[in-house]
Amino acid sequence: MAGVRGILLDSSVLFHSADDDVDGDTVLRPDANFLLRRLRYSKIQFGISHELGLSSSKECLLQEIARTYSCTIFCLSPEDDISSEVARVWEGKGGCFIHVISSCRGNLYHEENSSGCLQVTVGSAEEKPCNDPEYDVATGMSNIFIKKLEELPLLICNLNKKAMHNEALIVGYVMKISREEDFAKILALPHILQRGAFPMCPTQNGLIFLPLNYELPISSQLKLVDAVLHKATDEILAVDMGSPSEISDKVTFTRNLQELQKYIKYQLDCCVIDPFNNIFPILDRLKIQQILIGLGTLNIQSRYKIRAPHFLKVDSFDDPYLEQRLAEAKLSLPNIVKPQVACGVSDAHSMAIVFKVDHYKDLNVPLPAVVQVRSLA
Repeated sequence: MAGVRGILLDSSVLFHSADDDVDGDTVLRPDANFLLRRLRYSKIQFGISHELGLSSSKECLLQEIARTYSCTIFCLSPEDDISSEVARVWEGKGGCFIHVISSCRGNLYHEENSSGCLQVTVGSAEEKPCNDPEYDVATGMSNIFIKKLEELPLLICNLNKKAMHNEALIVGYVMKISREEDFAKILALPHILQRGAFPMCPTQNGLIFLPLNYELPISSQLKLVDAVLHKATDEILAVDMGSPSEISDKVTFTRNLQELQKYIKYQLDCCVIDPFNNIFPILDRLKIQQILIGLGTLNIQSRYKIRAPHFLKVDSFDDPYLEQRLAEAKLSLPNIVKPQVACGVSDAHSMAIVFKVDHYKDLNVPLPAVVQVRSLA
């Protein structure tokens, strides 16, 4: 089967109620929001279909979805030739269309009117779920069953990899929504990131991006991916720099990230970007300083040497010998004072510039802290 060219979502998979004739409050299912965001960035054309007689509240909501997620709205009946209607609107050659419907409406669509479409029925346990790595989408199969709407991205990526004869690499990624959207808003490189920082269709380098979902078994998803791109610092609950333990033991991650760390150990062929052990040094400004000090030992001919700024770790701003310690560390005023925790917690960037030693007494920077020279030049 060829790769996925377009995705058509029946409105029944987006709303809580399958009855399109009932007016009243209309809200999207929580799993629908997850899917719509990812399809928006997938670089795959997608749309939403509905029949005539849609309630006014649902019609307004669909129009809002179309504006927000840049998708197409189709008004179709079960008797319409879905493939022809979709192909008439969407440009491009090759590939297949996926028509996603709920199990309660599956018997309304006739197979002869969906030729050229792969019908995906949501809410049925008749077949093995598509996140099972042993699940094989056979050539010519016209109907696939999945239990949850969140499984659809796994199916899409699986189909696209098979279309490239398994030569593409699937990169699973996990990060908070705001950071994912920031990637898509980058305008400096529109030819690379235009409407799709994480495409589910293969890039020129053969990369397919799969959004990992903690609502599905993470162990099964990891078996489908070749690499994992994460932002572990988004998943930090607390950092205890006062503990004498190693930095890896000072950090408390969310349960979700702990689960990811647990299962990824068993995927020996999976590349982790970055390895979790590489994350810990950048959480500690004192450790960063020690790394920078090592730059001074580099002996590169005909190159400028880089010197780390002078610094001092401070555990208390009431230290009676603080002024003496600052002088011994070659720290002349003004100083910049930073929390030792570099990122991942809310007050990691609560900093201050100190112009007089007396000002240290009233400082509100979290401790322990790192003091550095602040140059005004």
